Amino acid sequence: MRVVATSLLLAMAVIYAVTRHYEGLHPALGFVRAFAEAAMVGGLADWFAVTALFRHPLGLPIPHTAIIPENKDRIADTMAAFLQNNFLTPAVVARRMGAVNAAAALGGFLADPRTGESRLRDGAAGLVADVLESLDPEELGGLAKGALRTQLEKLELSPLLGQLLGAAIADGRHMPVIEGLIRKTAETIEANEALIQSTIHERANTILRWTGLDEKLANAILDGLYKLLAETLVVPDHPLRRKIEDGLETLAHDLVHDTEMRARVERLKQEVLANPAFARWLDALWERGRIKLLQMVRNPGGALSGQLGASVAELGNALQRDVRLQRVVNRFARRTMVGVSTRYGAQIVRLVSETVKRWDARTVTDRIEGAVGRDLQFIRINGTLVGGLVGLVLHVLDVAL
Repeated sequence: MRVVATSLLLAMAVIYAVTRHYEGLHPALGFVRAFAEAAMVGGLADWFAVTALFRHPLGLPIPHTAIIPENKDRIADTMAAFLQNNFLTPAVVARRMGAVNAAAALGGFLADPRTGESRLRDGAAGLVADVLESLDPEELGGLAKGALRTQLEKLELSPLLGQLLGAAIADGRHMPVIEGLIRKTAETIEANEALIQSTIHERANTILRWTGLDEKLANAILDGLYKLLAETLVVPDHPLRRKIEDGLETLAHDLVHDTEMRARVERLKQEVLANPAFARWLDALWERGRIKLLQMVRNPGGALSGQLGASVAELGNALQRDVRLQRVVNRFARRTMVGVSTRYGAQIVRLVSETVKRWDARTVTDRIEGAVGRDLQFIRINGTLVGGLVGLVLHVLDVAL
């Protein structure tokens, strides 16, 4: 368009020169000369005006030319103030957000499995994979393990264990554990009958061994133990079972309320954390977790699609159907955006102004001129044609009068 505008201006100059030379041959050539003369003046004037916005015409330092590069800092500040006063005020943001059903739009996005689930899954998986693969495994592992160890050191374990044990007792979830321990005790005794009999035989005196009573004593002890364990297992109110339950309830209470018990548990926890075996276990746990996570994020469709997809679609459908949920989400979005504009509006517009100020004059000129584009050259074309028409009208009036 710059070539077209310049070519039109040169064409007017050529027509003017030709018609001026041959004007005496025919009266009509005077009208053409008047049009070309005025068009040339109009085209030159608009070329000067357009050029003066962005640079010095012909490189001459004429006052009030190169307006944009000379005033780019003031333009940046004015642009930032315009954005802040007309777009980032709380009233404007609240009014615009009030007219937008952000919850329904988000619901439609999430409910579509081709967009919501796949983009969230692939985006999250890609982000995690990039982080895991770009960071040093040893350094990342040290950070993760250090964070976990710090949290464990801060955690007071005793009250937590006491509350968990108390809740399990209240719900009766401790009974399978007690019954399992009783069965395991019976199995252990059965597996070590020979050792028990041998021990009793060695501890018995000579008379018991000579009369064979040691073997009967050992069998009687084993039978008594089996009977006791069997009765404890099948009788709900057996004294031994009650004794175990009372002991567990006392332990749960002490873990929460007994200062000495809590101190013992804390010392035990610190000993475990300081043990090299725990450090090795933590290293192995981190490595297994890192490998498993990498496998998952490298194949997000296989590892994350099922449950994530169902949950995302369900959330999207709820956002589309539930009016009350939409109201809550839209209110939250509106308040969030208003809060952002209030707290960070100045920083946002400062980013705009500082970015423009950092550009050099040539960059500012090229970007603004490129943004306006073809319209600048149409100004020159229109100036040439309008100037020509004005010159033609004036020549007609001059001839008529």
